[in-house]
Amino acid sequence: MESRFTIITAALMGVMAALVAVTTFAVQIYIPATRGYLNFGDIMIFVSALTFGPVVGGFAGGVGSAISDVAGGYAYFAPYTLVIKGVEGFIAGLISNRISYRRDVLAVIIAGAEMITGYFLAEFFPLQIGWAALGEVPANIVQIVAGGVVGLPIALIIRKRLPEILKPATTF
Repeated sequence: MESRFTIITAALMGVMAALVAVTTFAVQIYIPATRGYLNFGDIMIFVSALTFGPVVGGFAGGVGSAISDVAGGYAYFAPYTLVIKGVEGFIAGLISNRISYRRDVLAVIIAGAEMITGYFLAEFFPLQIGWAALGEVPANIVQIVAGGVVGLPIALIIRKRLPEILKPATTF
């Protein structure tokens, strides 16, 4: 059973990363102050993490979002995105026990705060955008709110209908 779970987990990681990439790429609203963009990929990051846990959520968030950065012409953000969105998905999946709605909401809030802080710090220091990085904070808040408002109900619906074999083996 262990090897089958590993195969299923690997498949879910790939499928969810692809869905994050497509969702992130579908709508890109350019933010001139930071040379970044507003997107709605957080919806699928939260669906991944709240449905399948921290491993799938972290992989899908980081890899899927970084792929979208590269494909969309924002490759300079990709290394930061890989880490920031990966940690976002991992945190959300770690906090959610896939049972409690309150834990899911808390997961979105804490993972969202990590994402907003992570991008601000990446833009302020290594990307040397300076205080203009504050200009992207409202867009990142919009992404998290949309991710929670749309992604959380989708995750709840999927979890209710998910076959046992696709459910994570452990909860934290």
